[in-house]
Amino acid sequence: MDTPIRHSSQGARVAVTGGTSGLGLALVHELIARGARVAFVARGRDGVERVAHEHPGAIGIVGDVSRKEDIYPIATQILGNLGGVDILVNNASALGPVPLALLGDTECEDFEIALATNVLGPFRLTKALLGALAASAREGRSPVVLNISSDAAVNPYAGWGAYGASKAALAHMSRIWDAELAPEGIRFLSLDPGDMDTPLHALAVPDADPATLKRPEDAARELADAIATARHPVQG
Repeated sequence: MDTPIRHSSQGARVAVTGGTSGLGLALVHELIARGARVAFVARGRDGVERVAHEHPGAIGIVGDVSRKEDIYPIATQILGNLGGVDILVNNASALGPVPLALLGDTECEDFEIALATNVLGPFRLTKALLGALAASAREGRSPVVLNISSDAAVNPYAGWGAYGASKAALAHMSRIWDAELAPEGIRFLSLDPGDMDTPLHALAVPDADPATLKRPEDAARELADAIATARHPVQG
């Protein structure tokens, strides 16, 4: 059924990280279907070119958000192609050690990768785009930053230490950003999409039955609705 919320992304300028598989790819598809202009970021050139070919009009950007030196080139390409940004989805994620390991068995380098991808990457990219998000707010375009969280951010699952700790930091950072910038008209969301049938989940839990997991397309629809509600709250 068509509802106003389905069309509230019409013309929105959107950037999605980790946009070539799983939830990120589903978000690219969903937001384009809602009329948004989408730029997506991923590390692999082949995947970026494939998704751009399958989604005419989508802008593919090759870059690794875990690398500090990639952030400004990514931000520059987002803004250069979209002319600004109204919605940023920090979706790219790293598990840490694969297979999952107890914290005491986790190499420091694996923990660092999880932090660099799941916390520092979103922090740096958001910071690099803050000027554009502020401009969006001044223009009345209701900017939103969505940081993809996980129930591992609040529940202490054994073996998920690097991922859970980094997602907990991301969730709290989102709350701080929102407290600081909501008065300026920039909203921050930290949402858990649930356990999904994605390549990341398959890496973490290879014996999981896909039939018991949420489809990324369903999660993308729910998240897009949440973004739309944050941008255009229903008046009571």
